[in-house]
Amino acid sequence: MLRGGWLDRNLRYVFPLPALVFVFVMMVFPIAYTLRLSTTEWSMSSMAPPSWVGAANYASLILSDDRFSGAVWRTFYFTILAVILETLLGVSIALALNREGRGRNLVKTVFLLPMVATPVAVGMVWLLIYEPTIGVANYFLSLLGLPPLHWLASPRQALPSLVLVDVWQWTPMITLIVLAALTALPRDPFEAALVDGATPWQTVRHVTLPLLRPAIVAAMTLRAIDALKTFDIIYTMTQGGPGFSSETLNIYSFVLGFQYFQMGKASALLMIFFAIVLGSAIVLSWARRPVEA
Repeated sequence: MLRGGWLDRNLRYVFPLPALVFVFVMMVFPIAYTLRLSTTEWSMSSMAPPSWVGAANYASLILSDDRFSGAVWRTFYFTILAVILETLLGVSIALALNREGRGRNLVKTVFLLPMVATPVAVGMVWLLIYEPTIGVANYFLSLLGLPPLHWLASPRQALPSLVLVDVWQWTPMITLIVLAALTALPRDPFEAALVDGATPWQTVRHVTLPLLRPAIVAAMTLRAIDALKTFDIIYTMTQGGPGFSSETLNIYSFVLGFQYFQMGKASALLMIFFAIVLGSAIVLSWARRPVEA
């Protein structure tokens, strides 16, 4: 009787308790532990305990590590180029598919295939496609009369080649989001445009795209946050090479932690990376407000 009475009085605390414990164990504790580790110098290859160094790891990365600054630039280059291309292609394909016709559902199903493939499998397939001697990429270039490329073997071409793989895999996501938004658009503006004699292009430019803007911005936000954290495709195909030409922040933190065993410096890099991703998410969410208003 007493136990039942205590539960009745504290239901508002008891019900959310499992969720709070989950958030603390799975999110708050790893971040707090990484933050603490980032203020120490600790090598996994030695038996010495971590020693306190304060903000030295952060200062070393920001002020004197050229490899870190290069990784920051490549992370944003990869993200911005991939998201712009995926948005342009995704919206164009969605507008093309938003018509009644035979085979429309089959095309949608085929579009899902790149998204459900595992990143390692995608990386292995594209390694064969980019192979300079037997890959089909250079074969298609030869059909167009263009010279062969070195793709992943060239420091200048490696990162754009990885962007192309990301575009191939994640453009369908933009397409599906925009297609779902197209089905929910009101019909009145389109009927008014038809009555006013608007051409198909004028209807798309002045009616469809403005109405789709909230969905497009939401899709770009999701893709940008995900592209910033891309690791598996890059590590599978280049491991950050040749040299450091495709090394992003995620790849560099992995190298610091599990190849150089500098866990303190790797933790500092991860905290900086966490701040970059969180800041980007806040900025993109803030940018969505005028669109959704």
